[in-house]
Amino acid sequence: MQRAERFRHFIDYFSTHQPNAETELHYDNPFQLLIAVILSAQCTDKRINQVTPAIFRDFPTPEALAAATPEAIFTYIRSVSYPNNKSKHLSGMARMLVDVFHSEVPSHINDLQKLPGVGRKTANVIASVVFEAPAMAVDTHVFRVANRIGLTNKAKTTLASEKQLMEYLPKETVRFAHHWLILHGRYTCLARNPKCETCPIHWFCRYYQQNHTEAALKRAEAAKAKKTKEQQKKKKLDSIAKELKKRSVEKDI
Repeated sequence: MQRAERFRHFIDYFSTHQPNAETELHYDNPFQLLIAVILSAQCTDKRINQVTPAIFRDFPTPEALAAATPEAIFTYIRSVSYPNNKSKHLSGMARMLVDVFHSEVPSHINDLQKLPGVGRKTANVIASVVFEAPAMAVDTHVFRVANRIGLTNKAKTTLASEKQLMEYLPKETVRFAHHWLILHGRYTCLARNPKCETCPIHWFCRYYQQNHTEAALKRAEAAKAKKTKEQQKKKKLDSIAKELKKRSVEKDI
């Protein structure tokens, strides 16, 4: 199957079954989403949603968070991954928002990446979710799933994966495709044990075609060989039984 055709099937399926896919992080405004996305690096959305309510309550504005020390912020996020670094990132991010961006979350990816704790993936998430820009954020789920399905080919880095996805995806679908891939990777196309047998898109998935189709053929060949062997064994036993019966009759005569 050609890649363009695979993209067409991918878009057709998810635009029908998950037309309004969105982030599972909880937030009420761009500032809150920025906090949540920074915290979510190498951590689950479920965990982040458990810790952010207290942060949002006690630090509702960039000014409030900028006034807090990293040590104070740490006490709110000690249960997430890399809390020491992330507390410093949140503190620095808030100060820069206040000092440079007039306490407003910037809309341009280049400006977003100037903020502490904000890399290209986080910037793309904010641009896509908040400002509805055609930006493709590639995290571990997106990177893995896009490669498995066959939407990307030999992409060695997240940037290479992003560029390949952007080449084939229509602009109007990019901000949704990010969530389609994330959610599919989170609940179906799992890292270690993908649920291929129940996956609704395995029929156009490159990974499934390469692995499960080949495995099915091998199982069929093994079953056929076993059946042939059993038939030959039965035929031999029947022949022996027939010969013994013949000898028994001749002996009686």
